Amino acid sequence: MRVTGDWGKDQALAFMADSIIPLRLAALDGAGFPVNISLWFLPEDGALWCATNRRAKLVTYLGQNPRVSIEVAADAPPYRGVRGQGMASLHPDQGWTMLDRLLTRYRISRSSQLARMLTAKADQEVAIRIAPTRLSSWDFSTRMVDAVAA
Repeated sequence: MRVTGDWGKDQALAFMADSIIPLRLAALDGAGFPVNISLWFLPEDGALWCATNRRAKLVTYLGQNPRVSIEVAADAPPYRGVRGQGMASLHPDQGWTMLDRLLTRYRISRSSQLARMLTAKADQEVAIRIAPTRLSSWDFSTRMVDAVAA
C-alpha cells in the first residue's frame, strides 16, 4: 500500500483507528457512475471492514466491480483525514460477526431501537473487506489554527 500526504502510514492508519465516524465509500453502479455510501468501519490488519444487508445495491455493485475509493474525515474544522483507493471483497459468512463488532466500535447500545432493528436481520448481513492500495492524508490543523471562530 502506498501512502502519501501529511502523515506516514502508521499515523494515517492510527487516525482511521481512532475515528469513530463513518467511512465514505464510493463504488461504481451498473452504468459506471460513482455512488457514495457512508458505512461504519473497523480497521484491522491493514484492511477496513464494513457490513451491509445482502440485498443492498452496494453488494451488487461490488460484485460487478470491486474497485472503490474511501474517505475518513470529520466535517468540522480543522480539516484532516485519509482518502484512498482499494479493492473490496464480500464475505457473507462474516456478516453477523462484523455487524456485532461494528455495534461495539460505534458504542451502540444493544438495547437501542437501532441495534434491535439491525440484529433482527443479522442473518442477512454481508461483511465487506476493503484492502487499500493507495492512501493519502491531509491535515490542515496548523494553517487553520486561527481560522475557526470560537
